[in-house]
Amino acid sequence: MCRSGLGRYDIMLEPRELKKEDGIIIEFKVQDTEEEPELVDTVRAALRQIEEKRYESILTEKGIPGNKIRKYGFAFRGKTVLIGR
Repeated sequence: MCRSGLGRYDIMLEPRELKKEDGIIIEFKVQDTEEEPELVDTVRAALRQIEEKRYESILTEKGIPGNKIRKYGFAFRGKTVLIGR
């Protein structure tokens, strides 16, 4: 398992052509209804985790510009899924 920034990401896709293609970071979260009453709150928590733990640092260290790094939060509640970026 890879480590970056201050923790572990769930999925990271590194582009073959580092400066031409986008890198992608994906964080999955299962909704905790006590902390996140709406599924959108869970998406926001996933995106916040990507930022707070600086998961993008491994890509930027490889020379991928910040504007070429896409970040997605996937929130799950049973079979319901919400994706945000």
